[in-house]
Amino acid sequence: MRLAGIFRLCVTVAAAAALTACSGPAPSNPALAKVPPAKVPPATYYLALGDSLAQGVQPNASGVSVMTRDGYPDQVYAALHASRPGLKLVKLGCPGETTTSMINGGVCRYQGGSQLATAVAFLQAHRGRVLLVTLDIGANDPEHCGGQPGLGQLAKCAVKDIPGAVDHLGTIMTRLKGAAREKGAGEVGGVRIVGMNYYLPALVEWRSGLPGHLVAWTAEKLAATYNSWLGRVYAKSGARVANVFGAFETSDFTRPAGTNVPRNVARLCQWTWECAAPPRGPNQHANQAGYRVIARTFLQASGLS
Repeated sequence: MRLAGIFRLCVTVAAAAALTACSGPAPSNPALAKVPPAKVPPATYYLALGDSLAQGVQPNASGVSVMTRDGYPDQVYAALHASRPGLKLVKLGCPGETTTSMINGGVCRYQGGSQLATAVAFLQAHRGRVLLVTLDIGANDPEHCGGQPGLGQLAKCAVKDIPGAVDHLGTIMTRLKGAAREKGAGEVGGVRIVGMNYYLPALVEWRSGLPGHLVAWTAEKLAATYNSWLGRVYAKSGARVANVFGAFETSDFTRPAGTNVPRNVARLCQWTWECAAPPRGPNQHANQAGYRVIARTFLQASGLS
C-alpha cells in the first residue's frame, strides 16, 4: 500500500472514531443543529460516441491495437471534470465501427443492439442531465481509401463509399436529435453535440517518392471534400464541428525551411503512429500527443472549457 493510501486510511479511521465518540443526544447548540449536510453535486454526463478514436486505441509494443485511457474523450473529461465534480464519462465508441454498423450493429455488442440505439436510449433516460456528446464516425466507411491507397482505390472511394457514409451520418444525427427532444438555441435538442472531422493517414504516401506525392495530393482533395460534407451534416443538425482536419494542418503542403517533408506530413508523423517503425507502425491511430490535439479541438468547439 502506498503512503498516500495509508494516510487516507488513517484519516478515515480517525474520522470514524470521532463520529462514534460524538454519537448520542442532539447537540445543545441550536446553531450546530441547523448545519445542513454536505451537498453532493448532481450527476451529469459526457457521452462519447464513435469508432476506435473514441476509445483511445493505440498500438502496443507488439503492434497490436489496444484500447487505452489516453483517448480524446478521457482528456476532454479530465478537463471538464475539474470544474464539474458531478460529471461522469460514458464511452460507447467501438473500434472498427462504420456509419452502417453504428446504426445496425454487428461490430461491437451493445445491450440496445447497436451503438446508436444504445446512445438514443441513454439520452432519453438521462434527459436534461447530459452536458456533452462527442462523435467521430465515418473514418472506416471509405474502405477503398484505407491502407496505402492507389489512385484507382481513391476513385472508388469518392464514387461509392463517401456518399453513403454522409447519408448514414444524416440518419445518425436525426435519431440523436430526436432522442434529445428539448429544444435549445445553438444546440441539438438542448444537448451540446460536437462532431469531429478527420486527419488523413494517407498523407504518409508522400514519403514514397513522386507517385506517392500524387496519391497524397489526390487523397487530400478527396478528404477535404469528405470532411466538408460531414461538417454540413453536423451543422444542419445543429451540432458543432471539431475541426481536426484543420488542427492537423492537413491541407498545408508547404515545406518549412530545413525539412524534407511538407508540414501536413510532418504533423501526421508527429501525432500518429503512421510513420513509426515496426512493430508499432505503421498504424493510423493517434498517439497520446495526437489525442491531446484532438481533445483540445473538441473542447474549443464545445465552448465548455
